[in-house]
Amino acid sequence: MSVLLFTSILFIGAIAAGLVGALTGLGGGVVLIPLLTLVFNVDIRYAIGCALISSIATSSGSAVAYIKEGITNIRIGMFLEIATTTGAIIGALIAVYMPTNIVAVIFGVVLLFSAFMALRKKNEAADTSEKSKIARVLKLNGSYTGPSGPVEYKVHRVIGGYSLMTVAGVISGLLGIGSGALKVLAMDTIMRIPFKVSTTTSNFMIGVTAAASAVVYLQRGYIDPDLAMPVVIGVLIGAFAGSKILLTADVKKLRLLFSIVIGFLALEMIYNGLRGTL
Repeated sequence: MSVLLFTSILFIGAIAAGLVGALTGLGGGVVLIPLLTLVFNVDIRYAIGCALISSIATSSGSAVAYIKEGITNIRIGMFLEIATTTGAIIGALIAVYMPTNIVAVIFGVVLLFSAFMALRKKNEAADTSEKSKIARVLKLNGSYTGPSGPVEYKVHRVIGGYSLMTVAGVISGLLGIGSGALKVLAMDTIMRIPFKVSTTTSNFMIGVTAAASAVVYLQRGYIDPDLAMPVVIGVLIGAFAGSKILLTADVKKLRLLFSIVIGFLALEMIYNGLRGTL
């Protein structure tokens, strides 16, 4: 395969990754890592390093639009980043010593979970009952502009959400996929934050989490500039387009399509991991 063809396919895949990352809050790695490992036979550690760079680009590209719209809760994002960055560094240190086939199997299992999470019923309603003193002290409660005006919400079970965020950080560092599914689960189900806020705040957080674990991969030499350059450009384009679609369109059918594709990729990763071909 020529360098031009390789770069072109990778660029198109990166656009798709950015689009999926922005629409689902899962991070672009769910598309990039299977593309690099299954199609181009890239070592999974280099694929993860590239995916971490793409996650930073996805977060940067989509977070700007969400912050301008006033949906992202920056205080929640910054508070929970303490947990995710700690976990991300731990996960990255584990990943560089773990056999690649085991990483591939774990990746596939987490991908299946992510596909399921993208399809589950979302917590769209705002919970206004104040039950967390920690949320009040840290000023985590917030509001966003809905179709009928400002929508206020209260944050619940802060400690439970923080604990799950640490696990999300470990998975992010280990697999390079942003672990957006766990982040959205922590904010949406445990902390009772409306789905639109949890998704956009997850996108805001993913870049910081990925940057923490990317340092470990960079030190180990697992970030290849030849792979990263077309990926970053493509992901930024896809993330920007996805953020615009999320703000104006009903994306339920798109999420269904993406979940089917992600589920197929997950099974393929598990199969190849068990065979020891990755």
